[in-house]
Amino acid sequence: MSTGRLEGKVAIITGAASGIGEATARLFVHHGAFIVIADIQDELGAQVAASIGEHRATYKHCDVRDEKQVEETVAFTVAKYGKLDIMYSNAGILGPIESILDMDISDGFDKTVAVNARGAAIAIKHAARVMVAGKVQGSIICTASTEATRAGRAPAAYVASKHAVLGLVRAAARELGPHGIRVNCVSPHGVATPMVCDVLGMDVASVEARFSGMGNLKGVVLKKDHVAEAVLFLASDESAYVSATNLSIDGGLSTMI
Repeated sequence: MSTGRLEGKVAIITGAASGIGEATARLFVHHGAFIVIADIQDELGAQVAASIGEHRATYKHCDVRDEKQVEETVAFTVAKYGKLDIMYSNAGILGPIESILDMDISDGFDKTVAVNARGAAIAIKHAARVMVAGKVQGSIICTASTEATRAGRAPAAYVASKHAVLGLVRAAARELGPHGIRVNCVSPHGVATPMVCDVLGMDVASVEARFSGMGNLKGVVLKKDHVAEAVLFLASDESAYVSATNLSIDGGLSTMI
């Protein structure tokens, strides 16, 4: 049953077949939204859409590195639901865990930047185009990271890509504000998503213990639902005058280092 915070709104969520994207998709629908799940994990994405219900969620294959596929996903959404209110550019990769001394530029740096930064730029571009054309005062949200403002232990390519996401958000917010479009990002600390667990070769409990030990705020373990709740705030009218903001979800970590 809808609680109305996103009642009747239409959203695209990239990378929504699992992890933070999936949690956000389910939360958005709970709050009354219609969702297009955009991902390259076809089987998982279709399963998530089916479990939510065809009336509220649709899966669309979309590789965010390919501008044509993103443009087609936006056009598909508008054709199906009549508009686009929310774009959550969430698809991302951690990339290889490697030293900058040994970095594979094409498969490491270029691929990581292509998914994380280029993908966000393409998502912002095509979401904004239809919002401006439809005179929709929409909300565009990107997933950045605590690494967007610091350089902790993450690989250089990942750090660079997330710094780029934050810059894109700020530049887009400046340009799109006159159209009534808000652009923000969320910057979570480490979350035990399937991707992170797979890259680190650790189970959920071990990943959570590792990242919680780094944090300043004790007694809380960061979950994907915490990030989804922050995205919901930025997508909803409760943040109607919030733009160009980087919402850190890190228990104060980024301000303590």
